[in-house]
Amino acid sequence: MTQNTMLIVEDDLKLQQMLKAYFLTQGFDVETLDDGSQATETIIEKQPDIVLLDLMLPVSDGLTICRQTRAYYKGKILILTASDDDFDHVAGLETGADDFVTKPIKPRVLLARIRTLLRRQIIDTENKNSDEVRFGQLLLKNTYKRCELAGAVLSLTDSEFDLLWLLASHSDTVLSRDTLTKALRGIEYDGFDRTIDNKVVRLRKLLGDDNVPAEKIQTIRGKGYLFASDAWK
Repeated sequence: MTQNTMLIVEDDLKLQQMLKAYFLTQGFDVETLDDGSQATETIIEKQPDIVLLDLMLPVSDGLTICRQTRAYYKGKILILTASDDDFDHVAGLETGADDFVTKPIKPRVLLARIRTLLRRQIIDTENKNSDEVRFGQLLLKNTYKRCELAGAVLSLTDSEFDLLWLLASHSDTVLSRDTLTKALRGIEYDGFDRTIDNKVVRLRKLLGDDNVPAEKIQTIRGKGYLFASDAWK
């Protein structure tokens, strides 16, 4: 079985070595860095399956590293933080982190979160390499911008389909309004534009997801929207 590769970027050497020792026993191929000076280059060059990235690092902090690498890195980034501040958590997700864990670290909990991210990575890779995405009775065909629900074709505009495709092909991942606006409209989200929100409302109605709260395309308060794969089973 191929080992999953992991890069730990953590300046607390005691914690770093504890995590390294633990994940080696779990079958990971682990490398470590003590600060942020070479993190961006190492992540992009080596493309580990997962990066454990401390938020507060010497030289270059975790948010900066995440922002610099996200467009060039295909794996998952899990931020380690001692902060309980929601602002830090939202900032991490909006700069491209896939998840975060608050210190003190519980290794078994961290392992479970990592395994979830790695399973999601497999799904994401399969979806990105395919022209089709299927969740239960929902089928999306990207080339033809065709959406089928229980065998019936739904009438979506191109922009509505593109939004649904983006959410579905990043299932179980929170996508911020800024990320969605940039991807779909090529502009920065100004904090007031309701275009994405209005399209989500219409998609929910067409998909029979207009309960309160919605279950399939969920609103994650202060963060964005999440396409919940389990809701389609």
